Amino acid sequence: MKRILIIFTAIVAILLAFRYCEFKDRGDSTLENDTALIQQQIVNVGKLIVTEGHFAEVLTYKDQNTYFMNMISFDKKALIVVNADVTVAFDLRQMKYEIDEKNKVITILSIPKEEIKISPNIKFYDVEQSRLNPFTGEDYNKVNASVRANLEKKVAASSLKSNAQNRLISELSKILILSNSMGWTLRYNGEDVNTETIDEVLNPDAT
Repeated sequence: MKRILIIFTAIVAILLAFRYCEFKDRGDSTLENDTALIQQQIVNVGKLIVTEGHFAEVLTYKDQNTYFMNMISFDKKALIVVNADVTVAFDLRQMKYEIDEKNKVITILSIPKEEIKISPNIKFYDVEQSRLNPFTGEDYNKVNASVRANLEKKVAASSLKSNAQNRLISELSKILILSNSMGWTLRYNGEDVNTETIDEVLNPDAT
């Protein structure tokens, strides 16, 4: 009888030890799965976010060469039509972050600055010039510089950059939603980010 009791006790101990190890393994696996899901979400978000816009303008270019104390002049001018495609992009593949598995904290270290690309299509119409004052490469360089400067002002005054920023916030909020649902904390610039503060924290210039 005593021998049977010893064997029964040993079997129970083995079963309890097995259950303990199984439970411990599952706990580690859950943490690893959470981390893997968070990392996968960041990979999914880490892509090129592009907002596109189109701008058009009509300019008149004039230039004059004068001789003999301004008594004689040779003019040149042209009507310039500009159509430009503009893109504002955030390459989130360049975003730097850290994952603290122990404390369940995702810290965004830096967000890449937006990249603005302006692609103008410039056409000249009603060109008037003379042999003593023809259009040269310098004129075209002046036109290109003037067109680009005007377009940069238009882009700055438009909603294109703010729209791109909103798309950025929308993409990053996907990380926030997943991390919150798993009990993780998203942190940026030393502040915890939540659904109410994400726009303000990630886009302080808009406030």
